[in-house]
Amino acid sequence: MQGWTSLFYKEILRFWKVSFQTVAAPVMTAVLYLLIFGHVLQDHVQVFEGVGYTAFLVPGLVMMSVLQNAFANSSSSLVQSKIMGSVVFILLTPLSHWAWFCAYVGSSVVRGLVVGLGVYIVTLFFTAPVAVAPLWIVVFAILGAALLATLGLIAGLWADKFDQMAAFQNFLIMPMTFLSGVFYSIQSLPPFWQQVSHLNPFFYMIDGFRYGFFGQSDISPWVSLGIVGAAWLAVSALAIHLLRIGYKIRH
Repeated sequence: MQGWTSLFYKEILRFWKVSFQTVAAPVMTAVLYLLIFGHVLQDHVQVFEGVGYTAFLVPGLVMMSVLQNAFANSSSSLVQSKIMGSVVFILLTPLSHWAWFCAYVGSSVVRGLVVGLGVYIVTLFFTAPVAVAPLWIVVFAILGAALLATLGLIAGLWADKFDQMAAFQNFLIMPMTFLSGVFYSIQSLPPFWQQVSHLNPFFYMIDGFRYGFFGQSDISPWVSLGIVGAAWLAVSALAIHLLRIGYKIRH
């Protein structure tokens, strides 16, 4: 594990050097969602009692930004290193697979949280949802970012070019994110689609995170925590195994 902090620092610098693209742009995208959906549906939709739709929307947008950017950071970094050939310089170091995992996942969690905090700060100009249970917010933000960062690590190891990574993101990450209850409560869906939503692990991240703001959610936050935690352990085991055998980076 010695030396993992150097790789971690390198990955932090990688996205921070282009922060206008990696931080400011996602914040702007989330604000546009808030302006459009909030303006159109504010007076027509009320999900939780006493909670306006714009306020309801904020936690979902914050968490969506955290998840998408945590995934994008680890996946794009690995794919870019493989395409440019610079991954060989990391392979020459005595870093273990655990060091790779901690550095890539840790830096991606940082990026996700920075973008999420940026989204939340900007949305305060439009509405200010009160955090009823801040600890739940922190737990789900970190755990959700870690899960997507690990998925991004797996995608980056699997993909040999940006087209493959884009397919992974467009056909898996993006649909699961948008169908996780960011813009609505699953209670408003027909019974069949409610059951389908319960198969989406992203739903539990969004629902648990939203509970931290309003103290209300579609299911118990403890159930969400257990499911998200189990999902992260499962994908972490796979990612660590792929790193240990050097999947698509040593052969």
